[in-house]
Amino acid sequence: MAITIKDVAQHAGVSVGTVSRVLAKNSTVNDAIRLKVEGVIEQLGYRPSSLGRNLRLNRTYLIGLLIPDITNPFFAELAKQVEMLASAEGYSVLLANTHDDPKAEQMQVEAMLSRLPFGLILVPVSDSAVNTIVAGTRTVTVDRPLQGHALVSVDNARGGYMAADHLLSLGHRNLGYISGPSSTEVSRARRSGFISGITEFRRQHSGMVVESRIVEGNFDYLSGETLGRTLLQSAPGTRPTAIATASDQQAIGLMRAAADLGIRVPEDLSIIGFDDIPLASLVFPRLTTIRQPIAEIARITLEAVLGRLSPQKEWMLEPVLIRRSSSAFAPPVT
Repeated sequence: MAITIKDVAQHAGVSVGTVSRVLAKNSTVNDAIRLKVEGVIEQLGYRPSSLGRNLRLNRTYLIGLLIPDITNPFFAELAKQVEMLASAEGYSVLLANTHDDPKAEQMQVEAMLSRLPFGLILVPVSDSAVNTIVAGTRTVTVDRPLQGHALVSVDNARGGYMAADHLLSLGHRNLGYISGPSSTEVSRARRSGFISGITEFRRQHSGMVVESRIVEGNFDYLSGETLGRTLLQSAPGTRPTAIATASDQQAIGLMRAAADLGIRVPEDLSIIGFDDIPLASLVFPRLTTIRQPIAEIARITLEAVLGRLSPQKEWMLEPVLIRRSSSAFAPPVT
C-alpha cells in the first residue's frame, strides 16, 4: 500500500498541514519538528513524486477555495469569479464545500494542504478551530473573519443600515427583518446595521413610532418562506408593511410566502434582500437588494493570496443599494 501524507502526519504526531509545510520548505516550521517529520518521511519511504517539480521550485500553481455551500448562489458566483481570474493567471482552483461543519472544514483543509497549494481562499466556519491547521499557509478569508488572517468582505453593517434606511424613506413604520444565523459574524453585522438604521431614524424623528420584529433562520429559501409566513400571519394591524432579509434567497422565499397568502408585492408588502445574486433581477417583481460587488471581492482576494497587494488585515468594500420593483411607498393606513 502506498504511503500517504496522512500516514506521515500520524507517525510524526503532527497535522497534515505541518507535513505539507515541511515538504514545501516553509520557514515557519521550527527545526525540531522539521527534523522529526523528515525522519518519518525517510523511515516510511514517502515520496510525493507527482509533486516533485513543484517542490523543487517551492511553488505550485494551485489555489484552494473552500466555501460553505456551492448551492448558495452567492458562493457559486464567487467560485466562478475566482476560477476565471486564477485561470487567466495560470493557476488552477481546487474547490471544496465545508457545509458549515467544523469537522468537514478540517478534513477538507487537510486534504487541500496535502496537495501543497500556493495559497488558500477560505470562507471559514463559525468559531472555526482551523487556524492552527492553516498556520504558515498563505490564507485569505472571504465574507467571514478568521483570527489572524486577512479578510475581504463587504461592509455588512452598512448594508443592513441601508436596507432599513431605504424602507423608512418610503414611509414604512412597521418593519420586519429575517436574519441569518447569529452564529456568524455576517448575520450579526447585518442585523446590527438594520437595528442601527431604525435607531437613527427614531433619534432624528423624535416621537415617531417605528415598530420592528426580528426573526432568525438560515440564509436559504426555505427559511425565508417559513419565517416570512410567520411574520405575515401576524394579527391584523401588526403585520409588517416591509421586510428586509439577510440574503436574497430568504427574500425570494418570502415572496413565495406572500404570494401563497394573497399579499401583493410591493402594493401590500415591500421586500429588500441582500447580495444581488443573478436571480434577484429575474424574479417577479424584480428584487430590491443590497449588492455585494462579487467580482471585486474575488479580484482583491486573489491578488491578496498571490501576494500582490500591500499587507493588511482587512479589505472592506462598500455595499450598493439596487432599487428594483419589490419595494414601494408604504400603503395608506386604513
